[in-house]
Amino acid sequence: MKKRLASHIFDLPIQEIRRGYRSDIYFWREKIALEGHNLHPQVTMQVFQKKDAILCGIDEALAILRVGAGRFSDYLQAYKLFDRFIDIKSNARECFSSDKSKYMQLIADKMKVSEELDSLWVSEFDQLDIRALFDGDPIAPWESIMLISGDAASFAHLETLYLGVLARRTKVATNVHNVVQAAAGKTVLFFPARFDHWSVQGGDGYAAYIGGAGGVSTEAQGEWWGAKAAGTVPHALIAAVGGDTVRAVHIFGETYPDINLVALVDFDNDCVQTSLHCARAIGEKLWGVRLDTSENMVDKSIIPEMGTFHPNGVIPELVYKTRRALDSEGFHAVKIIVSGGFTPEKIACFEREGVPVDAYGVGSALLQGANDFTADIVLLEGKPGAKSGRHYRPNERLIRV
Repeated sequence: MKKRLASHIFDLPIQEIRRGYRSDIYFWREKIALEGHNLHPQVTMQVFQKKDAILCGIDEALAILRVGAGRFSDYLQAYKLFDRFIDIKSNARECFSSDKSKYMQLIADKMKVSEELDSLWVSEFDQLDIRALFDGDPIAPWESIMLISGDAASFAHLETLYLGVLARRTKVATNVHNVVQAAAGKTVLFFPARFDHWSVQGGDGYAAYIGGAGGVSTEAQGEWWGAKAAGTVPHALIAAVGGDTVRAVHIFGETYPDINLVALVDFDNDCVQTSLHCARAIGEKLWGVRLDTSENMVDKSIIPEMGTFHPNGVIPELVYKTRRALDSEGFHAVKIIVSGGFTPEKIACFEREGVPVDAYGVGSALLQGANDFTADIVLLEGKPGAKSGRHYRPNERLIRV
């Protein structure tokens, strides 16, 4: 039986979720309108999307439902406390650097207010019947991936949150899966952290893992699934030591002797010669070289052969030249990693041609596109109640939570 991630892993802003602070306002107003008129319709909410995809975000969506399904016993008091909670949070950020004693007092105050809000919260999660697929499951267009049955008022305000989580995580997992499939067994390294907001790294890294990525570049990306970050010598280090790649690799290797030492070899736009210089100087300690030539550049070794192929960036000809050069001097064990503008299509082309690549570093391509999810009430009091064009789609693959 597959296992689900525990709710605490996601570090959810629980008070903000319960108050509807991060929800589209109309969903919060729906909840309050229903409760204000003492309406508690028993509904079934059906969640789906419209592509072939790799599902991810289910466990996080379930965590949102677990901590956020319910109501406040006294809304007037809850509103006052929550406003104070947000003010304290803002004030604490402001004085973090300037007044540590005040900051610590504010944190204590925030915890006290949070406890008071907890005392007003009536959880109704256990009254819901939820059936869902698992992270990593392949899903089809229009397939029901989760059904939530229960009092509409108890979870109406959570729709924005669980749909957003599913959309983001599934997009990343599917993109990674497509790249991994194209790579035909070669390692795919998840390198898009610099192309998006830092706050998404934990979930994106987990989605990359679900999609089949073999490594991540930040510690945060590996937190949810217990992986460590990996990476190569950066361009910035080479520049900081006067553009001397060999020296930068030496410094890096001496500082971190227990990691696989990978030289970034395009700083001088001469990957073949720089790879040889590093291999000669470092010997068996050199685990690999990474080719990262910009798509706006043509490597020096390619210029004499231009005319019959597109010469820009990391191209098959550049990889072949680097591999032949390393092998000619006995450096058969040095692996070749490529990065810079790689997409599923480009990787598939490399694999069809049998280009001697050992691993692919992929960045922004893994964040592109969309996998939007939709949620509809399809049953009301056990009877059909969907809007026009939608209907109840039971799914025997769903597992009761």
